[in-house]
Amino acid sequence: MRDIIKLTCGTCSRANYHTTKNKRTMTEKFVIKKFCPACRKHLEHKEGKISRG
Repeated sequence: MRDIIKLTCGTCSRANYHTTKNKRTMTEKFVIKKFCPACRKHLEHKEGKISRG
């Protein structure tokens, strides 16, 4: 039930973090403020799927 998601920076679009999310309890896109090492600021990171190869 839990999916692996990546968190991408809203400003520079780099995937800086990854985590898991329960699809059943959290149906909307996950957004959290985290530190972006490329921008050197705390910015919103949005959910993106990790492709399974």
